[in-house]
Amino acid sequence: MPFGFNPHDPDDKSGQQGNPFDFSQLGNMLSQLGAMLSSAGSSSGPVNYDLAKQIAFQRLSSTTTTIGFAPDQTSAVTDAVHLAEMWLDPVTALPAGTRVTQAWTARDWVERTIPTWQRLCDPVAQRMSGAWVDAMPAEAKQAAGPLLSMLGQMGGMAFGSQLGNALAQLGSEVLTSTEVGLPLGPEGTAALLPANIEKFTEGLERPASEVMVFLAAREAAHQRLFSHVPWLRQRLLDTVEEYAHGIKVDTSALEDLAGKIDPANPASIEEAMSSGVLEPQTTPEQKAALARLETLLALVEGWVDVVVDAAVSERLPGANALRETLRRRRASGGPAEQTFATLVGLELRPRRLRAASALWKLVGDQHGLEVRDGIWEHAELVPTAEDLDDPLEFVERLAETRKALEDPIAELERTMREAESKDPESE
Repeated sequence: MPFGFNPHDPDDKSGQQGNPFDFSQLGNMLSQLGAMLSSAGSSSGPVNYDLAKQIAFQRLSSTTTTIGFAPDQTSAVTDAVHLAEMWLDPVTALPAGTRVTQAWTARDWVERTIPTWQRLCDPVAQRMSGAWVDAMPAEAKQAAGPLLSMLGQMGGMAFGSQLGNALAQLGSEVLTSTEVGLPLGPEGTAALLPANIEKFTEGLERPASEVMVFLAAREAAHQRLFSHVPWLRQRLLDTVEEYAHGIKVDTSALEDLAGKIDPANPASIEEAMSSGVLEPQTTPEQKAALARLETLLALVEGWVDVVVDAAVSERLPGANALRETLRRRRASGGPAEQTFATLVGLELRPRRLRAASALWKLVGDQHGLEVRDGIWEHAELVPTAEDLDDPLEFVERLAETRKALEDPIAELERTMREAESKDPESE
């Protein structure tokens, strides 16, 4: 019987009553659960974000003593972003998107990105917890009674604990607010993490100021896209949500799993969730969403790569080496890889970054930066995975496609004329 509930059988003469649940202990269990839930914060929903922040802050405080930054570090970030914006202006048609420039600690990163993480993680947690409860036999639900809501809260604590540990790890490694390819921070805020950048710079044999400006250029370029392409931010986050909503859980394994869980011990729930039994099964719909997400991430990263290269390659001596280092870091998943695989069930790896960079470079060379950046104005114009396979064909048809979007009536009339000229009966 799941969750340890095994009602006493009055006809059992053996004296071995199947390890029945002792209802005399229910009050004590409820008290323990209440105290435990109270100490974890008042967050409601499928993930306890109060607990996630508590755990993340505790882990970060144990690994770093940095509470804030000296004025010169904050000024260095501001100056680097300002310089990067000036260098980007001549190489892109998109205007600056940065309204606020900030130097963040790892703790700041956690605090400022939690709202977006909530949007990304809630669909996954809701699907998982819903499948768990739905898989319980009716008698188990009836026996659990008031414990079900507490079990839901404990599931939220388990997710929150997992999220807190992941955010602490990620917050101690990310270099900018947009490094994972998604707009995690507040809109229009360009943020760099000086302490993490200092660790990243060790062993690169490049001046710290050069690395700071290079990363500032990447952050500023991301902000231009996310601020001036209205549909992009929403499309990226919606695609992640679409993937999460398609999660299918193997409910046949949940009943066996439930029998291993002690309702008074949240650690047993967390252990069950990390056992692999609850890992989602990939559906065709999810594969399609993942393919779209990977392509869009590659296009974003490829555009940033090309624009930043044009802006800094002749100004920073180590630009090519830094570009390759960042490419490898992104291609291998970087610090975000395991975090997203754990929290959202997918890998945010732009596998086709180099192909996307080559496509954007070709479009710019053939049509100019105005046309290249104008592609982002229309979601219908944005290259597909097939276009990454054949960038020359995409470049050739780009002029006609843009003409059709700019003057759809004229394009319709042209199509009708072509159809009439091919129709024998029209002669």
